[in-house]
Amino acid sequence: MITDLHFLRPWWLVALLVPPLILWLAARSDDIRNRWKGMIAPHLLDKLIVEPAGQGRINPSWLLAGLMALGTIAAAGPTWQREAPPFVEDTAPLIIAVDLSPTMDAIDISPSRIERAKLKIRDILAARPGAKTAIVAYAGSAHLVVPLTEDASLIESYSDALATRIMPKPGKDTSAALALSNNLFKTEGMAGTILFLTDGIEPAALDALKAANANGIVVLGIGTAEGGPVKTADGSFLSGAGGGRLLPKLDVEALKQVQSATGADVATITDDDTDVRWIIQRIGTNFSDAQASEGNRWRDAGWWLIAPVALLLAFSFRRGWVVRVGALFLAIRLLTPSPAEAADFMDLWLTPDQRGRLAFEQNDFERAAGHFRDPMWKGVAHYRAGHFQDALDTFAAVDTAESWYNQGNTLLHLGKFEGAVAAYQKALEKRSDWPDAQADLIIAERLLKEQQDKEQEQQQEPNQKPDSVQFDDKGKQGKEGQVSIAEQTSEMWMKNIQVSPADLMARKFALEAQGSKP
Repeated sequence: MITDLHFLRPWWLVALLVPPLILWLAARSDDIRNRWKGMIAPHLLDKLIVEPAGQGRINPSWLLAGLMALGTIAAAGPTWQREAPPFVEDTAPLIIAVDLSPTMDAIDISPSRIERAKLKIRDILAARPGAKTAIVAYAGSAHLVVPLTEDASLIESYSDALATRIMPKPGKDTSAALALSNNLFKTEGMAGTILFLTDGIEPAALDALKAANANGIVVLGIGTAEGGPVKTADGSFLSGAGGGRLLPKLDVEALKQVQSATGADVATITDDDTDVRWIIQRIGTNFSDAQASEGNRWRDAGWWLIAPVALLLAFSFRRGWVVRVGALFLAIRLLTPSPAEAADFMDLWLTPDQRGRLAFEQNDFERAAGHFRDPMWKGVAHYRAGHFQDALDTFAAVDTAESWYNQGNTLLHLGKFEGAVAAYQKALEKRSDWPDAQADLIIAERLLKEQQDKEQEQQQEPNQKPDSVQFDDKGKQGKEGQVSIAEQTSEMWMKNIQVSPADLMARKFALEAQGSKP
C-alpha cells in the first residue's frame, strides 16, 4: 500500500505552504514583547508586560492551519488502491453457453431441460437491461448463435429457437464452448462472465476450466438427481444400450468437484428466481473484480478526511473563533460561484456529466439529456427518451466508430434504412471486426430491400381508374385463365416462405462443422 500511495491531484499540495504561514503570522501577532520592543527599553518592558491569564490550550490559528492542511490533502486526492469504475454492473458483458446435447431434452424438469434453460435466459435478459449478452450453443461442437449485443429482442428470438436437433455433432464438448467464448471476449477487448447452462460437465473439460480464469465462469446445473426420460421430436423416448429407456441424471457430486477443482461458481436450477438473482450477483462481482485488477481508475480516499475536518469545525463555535475561522470560509466563498451564477446547489459538487449519469440511472432520460455535456452520453439519453432526431443530431457531432454505430441504430428507428446502412458501413470502416455492427448492417440491408421492393410494387400498380370495365364470362373457365391463377398463387406462396431461425442455425452450424474438419 505504501509503495502505491500517491495523489491524484498533486498540484493541490502547493497549498500546504499556507498553514505554516498562518501559524507564523499568528505567532508574530500574539507576541506582545515584539510589538513594544522598539518603543520601550528592554529593562522596563519586562516590568510593564502583563501576560494574559487562563489562555486556552487550543489556539484558533492552530485550528485554521489544521483545517487548511487536512482540506488540502483531501483535495489532492490521496490514493493507494484501484477500483472499478461506477455503474460497471450495468455494462457487465455475459456469454451464455447453452448445452444442446441430446440429454437436454430430458423431461425431469417441466417442460424439459432445454425449455427451462430458455426461460432462464429470458429472466436473465430482463434483469440486465442495456447490458451486452451473447449466446453460444454447444454439443459435440461449439457455435456462436448471437454475438455480444444489447438487443434483447434479437437474443430472445434466437434463444427461443434453440433445439438439440440443430447441432451437427452429438456429444458434449465444454472445452470448445469455453474456447469460443474466450476468443469472443478477446476480440471485443473486454472481460466478462461465461455462464454455462448445462446438465453436466465432462471430466475432460476440467483441465480447460482450470487453465481459464475461474473467476469469470459460472455453471448452472439443469436437471434433477433422479433424472428423467429424454423425449425426441417425434414424441418417443431415447433408449440406452440395453434397450431400456435412457434416464440421464444431474450429477450433483460431479458439479461440486468442478467447483472445488476449478474455483468456478456452481449452482443448480431453482423453480423461482433465486438462481437468476445469484447469477446476476456473480456477473457484477466478476466484472468489478476484473475491472479493478485491470486498473481502470484509482480510488480517491480524500473523502475519509471529511470526518476530522468536521470535528475541527466544531471548535469554531468557541468564543472569539468565529471571526477567524469565518475569514477562511469567506475567502473560499469569494473563489466559488454564487448561487445566482450556478445552475443549482448540486453544481457545486457534481459535474454536468455526473448529474446526467445520476438522472440516467433513475431512468429520467429527458433530464439526463439536459445535463450531459458529453455528446455520446447526451445522444444515448435522447435515444432512450425516444427523441431519435435529437439523438441523431447529437451523435453526428462525433466521428468515431461508436458514433456511426449509434447513428445507424437511430436511423433504423426513424425508418431511414438507407442512411442506417451507410452509417453501419462507416462504423465498420473504422472498426472492421465488430460483430454487432455487422449483424445490424445485415438487418438494415434487409429492411432497406423490403422497403425498396414495396415502393417498386406500389409504383407498378395502376393509379388511374379505367375508362370502362368489361367481363368475359366465357373466358373465366378457360385453360389460360386457370394457369395464370395457379402461377400467381405459386408466386405468392414462394414469397411467403419464411425460414425459421432454428433451420438457419442448423444450416449455419453444419457448414461451420464441415469447415472445421481437417
